[in-house]
Amino acid sequence: MAGDFNLMKLSTEVEVYASENDLAPEEKKLLDHAKLAVTRAYAPYSNFHVGAAILLENGKIIEGNNQENAAYPSGLCAERVALFSASSEFPSVSVKAIAVTCKVSSVVITEPVTPCGACRQVIAEYEEKFGKGMRIIMAGETGKVYVCNGINQLLPLQFNSKQLKNK
Repeated sequence: MAGDFNLMKLSTEVEVYASENDLAPEEKKLLDHAKLAVTRAYAPYSNFHVGAAILLENGKIIEGNNQENAAYPSGLCAERVALFSASSEFPSVSVKAIAVTCKVSSVVITEPVTPCGACRQVIAEYEEKFGKGMRIIMAGETGKVYVCNGINQLLPLQFNSKQLKNK
């Protein structure tokens, strides 16, 4: 390798719960809302139904689910549907937590589903907007549940508005 360099090591902290029953009651309730949202997902092409639920600081819960389209890029993930809906309805209220889960008709998903890269970037935007992190609760249909404190655990070295202002 050419040149001098330093090595930066990144680490991620994820709380791992044996099941959703081990979550705090408020987080279990939020995950239950995400599971309800899964039932209303529109996923005729992938059959991968995703539900998300947002807990706002004012106590309101906003649900979202994935919305597919035959022109694939035109669809939208559950997390972004929920976040955009919450921001549209309550633009000045911060997000306390987001829960994400999924359901597939052909198999049982036993590992937690995690937000895609685009959704991670949107979560980062809302954390930056309000100056605070959110709890990110990730589950499959059964099994372990992962919980992170803030998107920096899932999206290190994130792109944000500070870089846009750095000229």
